[in-house]
Amino acid sequence: MKSRAIERELLKIKKRENQILKKATNKDNPLWKTKLEEKIPDKVIIGLEKMFCKAFSLIFENGNMLIEKTYDKESFEKDFKIKDYAIDLKGGKREIKNMKRDAAMGNTLNMAFSTAEGIILGALGIGLPDIVIWVVVLLRGVYETALKYGFDYASPVEKMFILMMLETSMSTGINWSELNTKVNDFIEQETIVNPTEEEIRRQIQSTSNTFATDMLVMKFIQGLPVIGIVGGAMNPVYYGRIMSYVQLKYRKRYLEGKVKNYDRKLF
Repeated sequence: MKSRAIERELLKIKKRENQILKKATNKDNPLWKTKLEEKIPDKVIIGLEKMFCKAFSLIFENGNMLIEKTYDKESFEKDFKIKDYAIDLKGGKREIKNMKRDAAMGNTLNMAFSTAEGIILGALGIGLPDIVIWVVVLLRGVYETALKYGFDYASPVEKMFILMMLETSMSTGINWSELNTKVNDFIEQETIVNPTEEEIRRQIQSTSNTFATDMLVMKFIQGLPVIGIVGGAMNPVYYGRIMSYVQLKYRKRYLEGKVKNYDRKLF
């Protein structure tokens, strides 16, 4: 009974993954965006890559405590234990839905802040410096999601998983398909070996490059006074796109973990 409810939810997740795959593989760059990208100096994209890399490195190495001051970590951990116990005890559709709904609720505040921050800095023509603030807001949402599904974001393994999800969420075409397969392989591993610091640094660079490539035009526009509002207004759009993928994968990882536990108990 418990396993059937979870299996049904996993089928829904699979269906959603197929929808994202179809959208990612059919996504074409608008002609205006392609033309504008051709006119943007190389030094701008290099600067963008460096800024994203700096933001991710700074937060992963030293910024967790700063982000944790913005929410009650202990409360999230206790709430997860209660919901996790309810799923173990009853394992029905309602309990799974409650956990999913709770994980999504925290996005409202983060989305509102991302919108206000992007528009205000865009109006002032501030593009690159906005990246660090935006990444902090983004990782706050990711960390909250991790906690609500019972995962410790501070471990090297979780850092790698988060970076892989972020890169995949901002990819398109065959790249999305290949990266998504790696994320799923990560979820399905029975034993996960801690990545080295060098492996994490390489993943930070790869994720930063993907973010810079996709957000190049919008961050360039955001750096222009007044018209920068248009670029800044895209912050919540990107945030929503990324968090939709992150929440889907954390939900899948949690539920597949439950299935494995039930199978072990049977044998």
